[in-house]
Amino acid sequence: MRLFIDSQVPKAETCFAELGPITRLPGREIDGQAVRDAEAEVLVVRSITRVDEALLEGSTLRFVGTCTIGTDHVDQAALEARGIGFANAPGCNAEAVVDYVLSSLLTLAEREGVELDQRRIGIVGAGNVGGRLYRRLTALGLDCRVCDPPLAEQKAEQDVGLEMAFDDLDTLIDECDVLCLHTPLVREGKHRTHHLLDEDRIAALAPGSWLLNAGRGDCVDGQALLTRLAARGDLRTVLDVFENEPAIDEPLFRLADIATPHIAGHSLDGKLRGTHQVYRAAMEHLGLPVRVALSDLAPPPPLPSLILDAGLTPWEALRLCVRACYDVRRDHDGLRRYQRERGLAAGFDAYRSEYPLRREFSTLTIRLRTDASTLAPMLDAAGFAVHLEEALPAQDEAVIGS
Repeated sequence: MRLFIDSQVPKAETCFAELGPITRLPGREIDGQAVRDAEAEVLVVRSITRVDEALLEGSTLRFVGTCTIGTDHVDQAALEARGIGFANAPGCNAEAVVDYVLSSLLTLAEREGVELDQRRIGIVGAGNVGGRLYRRLTALGLDCRVCDPPLAEQKAEQDVGLEMAFDDLDTLIDECDVLCLHTPLVREGKHRTHHLLDEDRIAALAPGSWLLNAGRGDCVDGQALLTRLAARGDLRTVLDVFENEPAIDEPLFRLADIATPHIAGHSLDGKLRGTHQVYRAAMEHLGLPVRVALSDLAPPPPLPSLILDAGLTPWEALRLCVRACYDVRRDHDGLRRYQRERGLAAGFDAYRSEYPLRREFSTLTIRLRTDASTLAPMLDAAGFAVHLEEALPAQDEAVIGS
């Protein structure tokens, strides 16, 4: 059996090698001709590869997997018509996206001279990412509102018990200081999300609002947002996704407060989950046993622990620990550097393919001295492992505080 796998799918050899020879290519180079030439029976991609009739025509594929939450790049009807198995990886990188959002919001708060508990946050889309974001932010004591019409209908029709209440999008725009978009891209139908934030809704955002999009670029009318920012400059924006990636709008990129190349979910941990979820689905489809466990894939984190002593407020401690694990400014600055060196479209893709190591908050243990024990609830709510610590630290560990 021959396999064709995106070069950005980690540990593919560890999982799939027993099935047969593996061909690797960057996702944008995977097309129908390449798949046919490789005589591939299994194809594993990420979000930048279009799996459609043009790719499937004349292929010998038996199974296609995408190591991503989203599936809008895959024509599932075409796969089904050809009897080709399919799987995605729901939730695989959701924790990483929530880490990204929290790092971004803390950065904006610092720049604006406020703390997050002074902002009401509207979350648009309460699926794998938005639901986790809601739970993490409310655990931090933040005031959150949620908009998710399909989920709200499900709750009403099936009497599903959910921990969140739902508002419509226009209510969130009217009442929230921060808007976080985490919707899939749906181009048609009752719950269409293409240009969900259209010209009218962008115009309705109050001056000083924060807009964060880590869902799909096409859910925001980029030209309308550019017009608002260029004319008034009164919104703070975090954009991880754009229309027409990688050939994104350069003026919009330059006006965003934080701009990153669709990497919100690019933690090593999230990628490994995606690999393993697709591997399990492929083996099930092929009627073969799963021999590799997820725990076999992840290496130890390079920063396993920090020790905090007294002297920091909870928000200071949170900002410090977040940045020790993942600082979104690295990716913002990295994209700008790649843009200067290679051009924006080439730099967008190059930064993604050369993405530096990133681990999730859950891989970092925060050890608190007795006098810093009051920091535990906030750090735990943010997703870190927290241990109370009285003993003297080892010499190779970082100690922060008075």
